[in-house]
Amino acid sequence: MIGRLGQAVVIVVAVVMATASPAQEEAVQGVVPGGGWSALVPLRTAPFPYAGPVPDTGAPFLDVERNGRLGHASSRGGVYWEDETYSDRRSLLYVPPDFDPGRPGVMVVFFHGNNSTLGRDVIARQQVPAQVANARANAVLLAPQFAIDALDSSAGRFWQRGAFATYLGEAADQFAALIGRPGLAATFGAMPVVLVAYSGGYLPAAYVLSQGGADGRLCGALLLDAVYGEVERFAGWVAARGNAFLVSAYTDSSADGNAGLRSRLQQRGIGYATTLPAMLQPGSVTFRSVAADHGDLVTRAWTPDPITWVLDRLPAGGCGS
Repeated sequence: MIGRLGQAVVIVVAVVMATASPAQEEAVQGVVPGGGWSALVPLRTAPFPYAGPVPDTGAPFLDVERNGRLGHASSRGGVYWEDETYSDRRSLLYVPPDFDPGRPGVMVVFFHGNNSTLGRDVIARQQVPAQVANARANAVLLAPQFAIDALDSSAGRFWQRGAFATYLGEAADQFAALIGRPGLAATFGAMPVVLVAYSGGYLPAAYVLSQGGADGRLCGALLLDAVYGEVERFAGWVAARGNAFLVSAYTDSSADGNAGLRSRLQQRGIGYATTLPAMLQPGSVTFRSVAADHGDLVTRAWTPDPITWVLDRLPAGGCGS
């Protein structure tokens, strides 16, 4: 046992993030109070920077140049510059104080939505580390930064076949280093993965599930208003990974996408439920319409703290068992 904390971890951020300057945000982003280990770690295999093509068009991702400055023309946000929006290699790594490497564990990988940063949104507003810490599952958290505070769902390097598996491998080494036990890299590198995607995180999620190269580790996915397209990729993953669970909770915002995904599954003869199960068995597929605000869905969906809810309903023998 690495450590224990008698009370649930509570994330407290002293700076008021809604009005914080970038420098202030930088000062609090890497801190998850309450014990355990946390850091914002630059990874070579992070989604950004990315200078490759956009899969659907083959056009270069960095398709704007002004006075030597490179940028990307987003369909909704206009031009975003590489140095401001697509330059952050950091991922949030979090190991709760009571994580036990000697027991079966699970790695939660969280893909944030648009207009988000790891500090202001993933840590402080959406309380993702706290949700992981408060779960009964023996879990750790990994959350990459995508486009910084932008109206852009681009997947960057995660568009590339096999890139997600490489990223997980690098993260395993960093998790072991974070807790000061480099010999545990193989333990982190073998942990089953539950992918949680929110809103604009749908695009990298679809590519990671369909061609990320980590099929042997992906044992489930929680989609929170995260089917705005790429329904064929999501459906193909469900069909190919019959032992993985899928929970898709949605508001009116992504109702059409979820209807399209249900239709694709029906065409493949794959059944689904609309009532959440007592336990998330391998192969279960559940769609749940919720009367909630899209912006609050990570913390208030069909239940408060839906990530905790999912982790608490994994089979006793571990995810994917």
